[in-house]
Amino acid sequence: MTNHTIQTRVSDSLKLEAEALFASMGLGLSDAIRMFLQQSINDGGIPFQPRAKIPNAETIAAMQELDNGGGTKYNTPEELFASWRE
Repeated sequence: MTNHTIQTRVSDSLKLEAEALFASMGLGLSDAIRMFLQQSINDGGIPFQPRAKIPNAETIAAMQELDNGGGTKYNTPEELFASWRE
């Protein structure tokens, strides 16, 4: 079986964080990428549900404020933008 090299560009911070994470599991970055590719084939797609990053504490507090009846709600973007001009 012939092996192929795959190249991709990622930021330094993404690479370092990923390497640290996988090292904590006893994996190298190449091992983790191979596992991802194999599991994608096994699942017939991406082997996880992509989702947005978890909101930070400030965003969670703002959402809770709205849930508790606080804050200001707008029905349209135009209403929101008009409030900024006032």
